[in-house]
Amino acid sequence: MNKAIFLDRDGTINVEKNYLSNIDDFEFIDGVREALFLLQNAGFLLIIITNQSGIARNYYTEKDLIKINDYMMSELEKSGIHISKVFYCPHHPKAINAKYRKDCACRKPGIALFNKAVQDFDIDLNYSFAIGDKIRDCSICKITHCKGYLIGNNEEDRIVADVKNGKYANVFWSPTILECAKMIVD
Repeated sequence: MNKAIFLDRDGTINVEKNYLSNIDDFEFIDGVREALFLLQNAGFLLIIITNQSGIARNYYTEKDLIKINDYMMSELEKSGIHISKVFYCPHHPKAINAKYRKDCACRKPGIALFNKAVQDFDIDLNYSFAIGDKIRDCSICKITHCKGYLIGNNEEDRIVADVKNGKYANVFWSPTILECAKMIVD
């Protein structure tokens, strides 16, 4: 079995741009390459699980998303970092685009994409972590032994305070993804 890091994308790997739709606007968060390299070298598979409701809202297409993801993965590969796969949910219950209008289990906090990754990559959740800038990015931690890290302060203040005070089982707080990676590998 493998151990994995489940990563959110927007706000965790790249700077949050509110419905990022153009490669020219893609910007890595400071320290993310070093963090991912540390985690990879510690034997973790790197798997991205991301909500992409901008597709459902007609802000961009799946083709646009794939271009951005390919660019991100190519840039990370230049630093020796391999992303095993990007899983994304294009749905939203109030989608403008009827093709994507549904209340699904793959949209975080749903865990269908986590489960798909576990199955596809034979992942042992007892030795895996979820990392994101929103508490929904750690939803798998609520019902499994997977541990999670909420990073930064993009979440509501009360949720950050609750995480810091240990009110979310298996979820911890870190100021940055680099500090988070250091805590995981130590």
